This record gives sequence, C-alpha cells and structure tokens, in this order.
Amino acid sequence: MTSSADTETEYETRLLQLIARGFQFVQSTDSAGELQSIVGFRGHDNVIDVIRLESEDQVFATRMPGSEENIYAPSTILWHSGGTVYEVIDQLLELPDDHTPGSLLVATSGTTS
Repeated sequence: MTSSADTETEYETRLLQLIARGFQFVQSTDSAGELQSIVGFRGHDNVIDVIRLESEDQVFATRMPGSEENIYAPSTILWHSGGTVYEVIDQLLELPDDHTPGSLLVATSGTTS
C-alpha cells in the first residue's frame, strides 16, 4: 500500500526531473485567488513543451513548434497527451530532446483534448 508520503515523494521526483530538464512552473489562479492549475513550460531546440497539472488525474502535456505565438492555444501540435500525473510526466520525459529531422513528429499518445 502506498502512503501519502510515498505519493508525495513520487510527485516530487517526477517534478524535479522536469525542473532538471529546464521546465519553469507558474501557478494559475481564479479571480478569488484559488489555485486552478500548475503550468510548466520549456523551450528547447526548435520546440516548446508545456504541461498543465489540474489534479492528479487531469494532466495535459503538449509539444509544439518553437514558433508558436500562444503556448496556451497553439495552432500546431506535434504531440499531446492527457491522463494521470504519472502517465503524462513519464511520457513527456520519454520524448526525444534532440532536433534530428523527424524525431519530434511522434505519434499522439494518451487522450487528446
């Protein structure tokens, strides 16, 4: 059985892996100041990766071209996934970091939305 301390450590480990890769995080709040989501982003090579954590079971990640003007509503998506915090972060960490031609055009995984 997993304790809440174990779960917290697993979250922390995955988030620290994203931070080690260069992700920066901001909090999104509603008009009353209540936390709505945590959004992480990083630009590298010729792409931008964005992850939005709304809850443990509602996490979404997107990879888009570095030329996108609005990272919250991109017009072109190279990869997208949705699912649990563990599934999505693991998939995001598995994406290639290089910009070898064709390597960034990976199949969509998880749910799309």
